[in-house]
Amino acid sequence: MNLGVRWTLHGDGRTPAPGAVVRPDERLSWPRTVGLGAQHVVAMFGASFVAPVLMGLDPNLAIMMSGVATIVFLLATQGRVPSYLGCSLSFVGVAAVIRAQGGSSATVTGAVFVVGAALFLVGLAVRRFGARIIHATMPPIVTGAVVMLIGFNLAPVTAATYWPQDQWTALSVMLFTGLAVVCLRGFWSRVAIFLGLVFGYALSWALDLVFGRIHSADASGKVTDHWRLDLSGVGQADWFGLPNLHGPSFEWSAILVALPVVIALIAENAGHVKAVGEMTGDNLDDKLGTAISADGVGSMLSTAVGGPPNTTYSENIGVMAATRVYSTAAYWAAACFALLFGLCPKFGAVVAAIPGGVLGGITVILYGMIGLLGAQIWINAKVDLRNPLNLVPAAAGIIIGVGNVTMEFTDTFSLSGIALGTLVVITGYHALRAFAPAHLKTQEPLLDEGTSSYDDSGRGDPGDESPQRASS
Repeated sequence: MNLGVRWTLHGDGRTPAPGAVVRPDERLSWPRTVGLGAQHVVAMFGASFVAPVLMGLDPNLAIMMSGVATIVFLLATQGRVPSYLGCSLSFVGVAAVIRAQGGSSATVTGAVFVVGAALFLVGLAVRRFGARIIHATMPPIVTGAVVMLIGFNLAPVTAATYWPQDQWTALSVMLFTGLAVVCLRGFWSRVAIFLGLVFGYALSWALDLVFGRIHSADASGKVTDHWRLDLSGVGQADWFGLPNLHGPSFEWSAILVALPVVIALIAENAGHVKAVGEMTGDNLDDKLGTAISADGVGSMLSTAVGGPPNTTYSENIGVMAATRVYSTAAYWAAACFALLFGLCPKFGAVVAAIPGGVLGGITVILYGMIGLLGAQIWINAKVDLRNPLNLVPAAAGIIIGVGNVTMEFTDTFSLSGIALGTLVVITGYHALRAFAPAHLKTQEPLLDEGTSSYDDSGRGDPGDESPQRASS
């Protein structure tokens, strides 16, 4: 059985010729391959430890399980789809909602485990029936609206939790991060969120040194005098040790909040496979279902032990595009580095010490960018919002999601926010389409901007308009 773990040496193994591409089944010399793996770790680092912190989960475990998920993905796709699976930012809002309802970390990971299982089943369906099953259920108007409401639903988290802890640091970090995103070039622009965190970390330390403690709300919302940057836990943490493991807990209310995110994950995976196929010159349509299922399995493994879910990372696509090295050997090296990082509790303590004001400045930009990626899906797919068939369900679902509107069905069961907004978008679109007059039922652009590329087997080009995370 081909597991994609054998590589031929590209050229002399040193420097590829001008214009040459190092294919997924090739590699450079092992020292260079290891160096490229380290670069991939740096690229994914920002979002992969920001996301678990925002979700209230162990960043050490997140990093370690991202390595495990990446290995699973590479084996499942037989080394044909170079990809790193890091912690998904799409679930940050879900975690915030579940915790606001009184849920614990186990409740969060239990809900997300079910999403991973659903993603796995969707991947199997795509393998069996082709990509058309995705296009028919979730056209771009639906996918874009769901991604948008997931991102914008996070606004109260920034406004009520992070920003009040240190408003001036939050403002400074927001401005610095914005400048980094816009003004930096190449690799550095792709890790702008990470640079913003480093800047905020250093600024908080300097402000503590100069002005002493701050009188503001702490992480629990209680107004006290406290240090902006509390490093007491770093000194107490060990250099080596296993991260904190815990099993998931399953509650229907939490599961219903989390399930809509599966739509964003499907779109992310489709876009990733399409982008990699275009860069390598390989037709990877036959691997779309496998990639989606592998992502689901990786997320299930991670959440089963208390870690966050995973998804493919656009940051690492950027590294491949810049280096023109698509060798999966580099991703194996990156996965091994991640496993080692996960076994260092002191690293996790440094991450856990990130001040709330710093997260406030980061999330103002990050959450907004996640939401606006939904609009990017509409633009890429040329969605016509002048058509009421598109406009009405999207408008209603987004307002419900952003405003956290609640529908109480019984004394013990209700739907609100992300879950209710997604349900309104999907069911509203298909119900309205069933009753709409013929002149409104124009052909929806599919993930590849049309049906012309579909062959008789029903397998299509998965397209490239999926939401690529600004950080992840």
